[in-house]
Amino acid sequence: MEFNNLLLDIEDHIALLTINRPKQLNALNKETIAELHQALEALQSNDEVRVLIITGSGEKSFVAGADIKEFADFSVTEGTELAAQGQATLFDYIENFSKPVIAAVNGFALGGGLELAMSAHIRIASSNAKLGLPEVTLGLIPGYGGTQRLAQLVGKGRAFEMVLSAQMIDAQRAYDTGLVNHTVEQEELLTSARKLASKIAFNSPMAINSAIKSLNAGYKDGMNGFQVEIEEFGKCFGTKDFTEGTGAFLNKRKPQF
Repeated sequence: MEFNNLLLDIEDHIALLTINRPKQLNALNKETIAELHQALEALQSNDEVRVLIITGSGEKSFVAGADIKEFADFSVTEGTELAAQGQATLFDYIENFSKPVIAAVNGFALGGGLELAMSAHIRIASSNAKLGLPEVTLGLIPGYGGTQRLAQLVGKGRAFEMVLSAQMIDAQRAYDTGLVNHTVEQEELLTSARKLASKIAFNSPMAINSAIKSLNAGYKDGMNGFQVEIEEFGKCFGTKDFTEGTGAFLNKRKPQF
């Protein structure tokens, strides 16, 4: 599979997807969003891949926002469609991805870049990372789920402050507020992401899929997260992974999923 704006490497059940537009600080344009969706679709059906890491090329930027020149002259209708299509094609798609997605945030994660990181299930940031949603300085608001996911992760008050002030926060502040799970030095970022991905990859893929559905359900309007958990828990009993996992435990060996 060939891309103009992405690099893809698969090793030891882990896919590393790198947004590769260094001259544009890896900004998200329409082509990159479409390529990310294409790559995700392929990885979804690839049984060899159990965990996905998304990062940006270079050491300056994860994703420094959207490509503003692409929508500077949009109408209300076009702007509404841009947000709706982007959420469905990429950001919601990542949140509901059946395999764990780790965002390895190397540098700037601004606007659509932070929204991309927040749509992942887990975030690890390099110590030089800067994160923010500066859309109000452009006469806009975050349109790829940023207002919703930020409040879920850091709380309503902190989300208001970040969105309304448009100010960036550093990696330590992001960790302190719960926006990222871990902070590490830049040179350790991918190693740390791979280490965590490896721990996940050895667990039951079917159970992990059920866990993702259950965890997400608690944050979706009209869904009863407890009921989804009950249903997903029950479904696990009919899987080969359950048979292997319980059999391995009872026989005091490591499971082979």
